[in-house]
Parts: sequence; structure tokens; C-alpha cells
Amino acid sequence: MKGYLQLADGKTFQGHLHGELAEEGIAGEIVFFTGMTGYQEVLTDPSYKNQIIVFTYPLIGNYGINDEDFESKRPHAAGVVVYEAASSAYHYEAKHSFLEYLKKWEVPVLEHVDTRELVKSIRQNGTMPAVLSNKPAVDLSCDMIAGLKVKEVSSIKPKTIGSGDTHIVLIDYGFKKSIAEYLVKQNCLVTIVPYHYTFKQIAALQPDGVLLSNGPGDPKELAGKLPEIKKVIEYYPTLGICLGHQLAALALGGDTKKMLFGHRGANQPVYDVTADKVFMSSQNHSYAVDQHSIAKTGLKVRFYNKNDQSIEGLYHEKLSLLTVQFHPEASPGPEDSTFIFEEFIQTVKYKKKREVSYA
Repeated sequence: MKGYLQLADGKTFQGHLHGELAEEGIAGEIVFFTGMTGYQEVLTDPSYKNQIIVFTYPLIGNYGINDEDFESKRPHAAGVVVYEAASSAYHYEAKHSFLEYLKKWEVPVLEHVDTRELVKSIRQNGTMPAVLSNKPAVDLSCDMIAGLKVKEVSSIKPKTIGSGDTHIVLIDYGFKKSIAEYLVKQNCLVTIVPYHYTFKQIAALQPDGVLLSNGPGDPKELAGKLPEIKKVIEYYPTLGICLGHQLAALALGGDTKKMLFGHRGANQPVYDVTADKVFMSSQNHSYAVDQHSIAKTGLKVRFYNKNDQSIEGLYHEKLSLLTVQFHPEASPGPEDSTFIFEEFIQTVKYKKKREVSYA
């Protein structure tokens, strides 16, 4: 069946459509991911909620879908665009093919699209609303992709995993399973709480530290939660990841801005000011912290992106805060930045030890 991808800038791309679509089609923000592998983790990352993902690598799905590499219980992408989708899975762990898995969850796939031309358009005009449909022309507006996406992907009630002598509360804005699992590997007891939890509710859990998770959408959509986030940062050692990094900056008086097409891939070079070295990172975001906005906040830049000099991470002059724009759990991607978790846990343990000493 013929399918069409219509962009807000007026361009339309034709391809072969896999899956059923309603009369009005499927709307989402069109973005692109540059990794050669990791499509299973990308599809199930809640940060991609309601986005139409263009995979730039020409063949996607050749190693299938397994039962281990999910970042959440289901795919969150609104739709998928590829040049070629493998119809079979060639890996001993594969349980489903790429197309079978997306069909199960009713996620449409548009195949045989000139993804090079499509990505050029996104790079020139930015991420924008788009519609996948079986008609060459449909009505398209920004209202089609509006709404608080964090609310759709956050936990409904608290959940505790792992065991250990360090208790971390993970505020769930759309967290990836591998982030929580990495904390558990660091001998942490992890309590995952909904995004709307207040400082008082978090304090009642008696954590040693708090993690502000990744998640979808514009951080300013959560402006009403910033006073509570600020209290958390001022009282507990805090690690912010991706959306959590942006929320921490906003809570302390900084500002964020939308990027033209963002960073989505597993090969983003990051410079560590403290260690004076560059490492590769996995990323997925459309927004960045405005460097000019943090001058009087006490926030200092720890990490820069080597491609465009955007801020990749912050620390605070007085508070026990570390934030990163990239994904240190590396799912998918290189494991160069897993040291972030170790730094965070060391800070948590040091503060805990000092509090016991002064008690």
C-alpha cells in the first residue's frame, strides 16, 4: 500500500506503508536518529513519545527484536520511516522481526523513502509537525502534537527495585529501564516515583540522593513543578539526565531553548572540562540549556558538545548537583560516560557519611 509523509514545511515523501492508519493519519514531530544499531532501545525510549522517527542508516531491523533490550513495556514512537526494513531477523536472541513487533503495537512504518533527502530537509528547516497517512495531502497543524507528554509516560504510583545501603529516589519523567538498572548494579535501593511528586512526598521516603530522569517534550511544559525541583536540589545530592538536566537548570534560574534539529544518535562527541578529554555519547533531545542564562545561577559548565558547543552538563558551585544532557547508561550507544553514575553515588555516600559523623 502506498503511504505518504507530509511535513509542515509543505514537502511530501512517498513510500510503502506497513500497518493500518485512521482516516486522518498519524501525527507527530518528525525527528531523525543517526545510529546504525539500537533501534529496539530507541523505539521503547519514552523520550520519543509521539514522535515520528526517521532512521538514517539504510537497513533497519536485520537483527530483529529480543526480550532483553526494551527500555519500557512498549514502543512510544508515533511512526517510523526507513529506507529499507528487514523482513526477517538474523540473530539467535531475536523473538520477533522489526516489522512484526511494530505491527503488534500498531505503529505504522513507511518504507522505501529517500531518507537522505528527508533528513536534509529536517536539518535545514528543523524538527516540525508531520503526518503519516495513506493520502498525499491532509490537514496539518501544530495543535496535532500539543500536550504534556511526560504525563503520558510517567509512573502512576511508586515502585521500589533493588536493594542496598544507598537509597535513590528516581523522579520519573519517562525514565529508561537501563538507568534504574545501572543504579541497582551500583548497590542502590531505587524508588521510582511519578513526575508530580512534591518535595514533601520525596522527603518522606528518606532518600540519600535523587535522580531527575530523562523524558519527552519541552521542559518548560513542567514549569509548575520547578519550585519543588529546586527544593529537592537544595536538600539532596541530585543527578539530572537529559530532560532532568534541563529541569534542574530551569529550577535554578537558567533558561532553555529549542534546537534546530537536536541531537539523536549514539556518536555525539562530548568534552569534559574537568578531565580535559573527549568521549562519545548517546543522546536524544530537542532542547538545550542557554549558556548565557546561567551566569548568575551558581551553575557551571562541566560538559560541552564538540560539534556545536552546546551545553552537555552542569555542576553547581555550592550544591551537590551534577547534570548531563547525554544518556550515561548508554542504551543504545558507547559506554564511555557510565562514570557519571559512579561520581553521583560517591557524592551521595560522602554526604551521607558526613551527616552521620555530625549526628
